[in-house]
Amino acid sequence: MHDIEPKHPWRPLNVVVAGGGTGGHLFPGIAVAGEFMARNAHSRILFVGAGRPFEKKALALAGYSQRTISIEGIKGRGQWARVRAAMKIPGALIRSAGILADVRADLVVGVGGYAAGPVALAGWLKGIPMVLCEQNTVPGITNRMLFPLAKRIYVSFEDTRGKIDPARTRFTGNPVRQQILDASAIPTGRKNTFTILVVGGSQGAHAINRAVMDALPQIQQRLKIRLVHQTGAADKDQVQAAYRKAGIDAEVKAFFNDMASRYDRADLVICRAGATTVAELTALGKAALFIPFPHAADNHQEINARAMVDQGAAQMVLERDLTGADLARRIDRFAVRPDLLTAMASRSRTLGKPHAAQAIVDDCYQLVGNCPCI
Repeated sequence: MHDIEPKHPWRPLNVVVAGGGTGGHLFPGIAVAGEFMARNAHSRILFVGAGRPFEKKALALAGYSQRTISIEGIKGRGQWARVRAAMKIPGALIRSAGILADVRADLVVGVGGYAAGPVALAGWLKGIPMVLCEQNTVPGITNRMLFPLAKRIYVSFEDTRGKIDPARTRFTGNPVRQQILDASAIPTGRKNTFTILVVGGSQGAHAINRAVMDALPQIQQRLKIRLVHQTGAADKDQVQAAYRKAGIDAEVKAFFNDMASRYDRADLVICRAGATTVAELTALGKAALFIPFPHAADNHQEINARAMVDQGAAQMVLERDLTGADLARRIDRFAVRPDLLTAMASRSRTLGKPHAAQAIVDDCYQLVGNCPCI
């Protein structure tokens, strides 16, 4: 009698992904969730967060459910705002414990953001294995508080700072969504048109939008370039009008849901330096001009970008030094020197960790203490 291979070699798990708030926290969680579902489609994934509109939209598009807790951030706020936020913590902790009981969670995955705190803490108090994904070189305050309680800490950079127990730390890289990774499998050759993707994060970036608008009249190679520009809702109409006036071919939208195809066509990406953006660019091997968000916690975006620049994988302009004239000069130079882009793209790809989600899920199955096979 022959052995029959099981239909699902990995047993289903009930996984709660805690945190979010921004794409930088949420998208790695979606990547990990996708890998759990790829192992066994009978797994149950639930996201728990503060319920921001961006979270709801992104999770709905990805096909995941979310339950919410009433919680606010504390860092960088006034005294009374901090008091009000602190008063919400006990209620959020109680509600988180109830959610974990409802779904019979096998595992809690914290992805950062203040909403991760009560859920991860509730998981630890209930004896549920709790792991953390740290996307940045400088950990956020929520993860720093949770590090001593986590079974495992998955870091995106080898030189991640902070007091992290090496025995519980794994350098996996930052998980990237599968639809983004799929773009890396599509062969692309250089085209006659130099395509630039401008993206300021999920909400856009006014400073980048303004610099691009200032640069447009000064670009000399305008007939050779095409720009694809995610502006955020506030600046969309103004940016669109600027491209029309300059006579430059452009696609302008407030937000792109299909970033994989946008990345695929881009020769250069002008963007912030959030950890998820860095992970996506390196997984795809894309050249970048980083303009770090100057008010990011602990200046982590500049540190993220500098790590790429030091490896020859990107260029960086600090926002305080950003001008339309300088941006136009850089664009013109790249337009006539594709070899510079090719060299940066090659270095970028060597830094990528496209299998981060798989490595994390492999380790999570070991942590739950059971054989993955049914």
